[in-house]
Amino acid sequence: MPRLFTALEIPSEVASVLTLHRGGLVGARWIEPADYHITLRFLGDIDRRMANDVDSFLADLQSYPFQVTLDSLGSFGGDKPRAVFARVQPSQKLSELQADIERLMRRLGLPPEARKFVPHVTLARLRDASPIDVAHYLSQHPIVRPISFTTRRLALMSSRDSVGGGPYVLEAAYPLGPAYPNRLSQTGFQRR
Repeated sequence: MPRLFTALEIPSEVASVLTLHRGGLVGARWIEPADYHITLRFLGDIDRRMANDVDSFLADLQSYPFQVTLDSLGSFGGDKPRAVFARVQPSQKLSELQADIERLMRRLGLPPEARKFVPHVTLARLRDASPIDVAHYLSQHPIVRPISFTTRRLALMSSRDSVGGGPYVLEAAYPLGPAYPNRLSQTGFQRR
């Protein structure tokens, strides 16, 4: 079974705006715009039965569409930078959705997420990038005006064993809002 994670998708028009920040940083491997997303919970390598349980729980999750805003670029890794990202402005609805997913995954028996939730869209993975070069890049590539969009569905995505950064596959999508009978499932999870 591939590695699974829950995420919010990035609309293509927002991805297009983010691509304006590509380039100009030595050691950066830029993520393909179609693979941009906001990870809510990494699930890891789980078996088919657990994947079906996750699918069932996510299908019953109650949440509503909400606005997401990207407001700045940043980097992870400090003195050894490992990624450049677009920061997601914290919001109560986003935090509540992520916390609900975390609770559901724990009820299923998955171990707690070890990392603190820092909502972001990874733009590039870095290898041997100088912290000075990264700082210079960030100073030259501000998000001048916040980029906002309404997220309308939760995604269950997978990644194959690779050197980070995709490609990612949409396994199932769960509309946010009142119960919808037409949930998208692309890989034959039990319920459609």
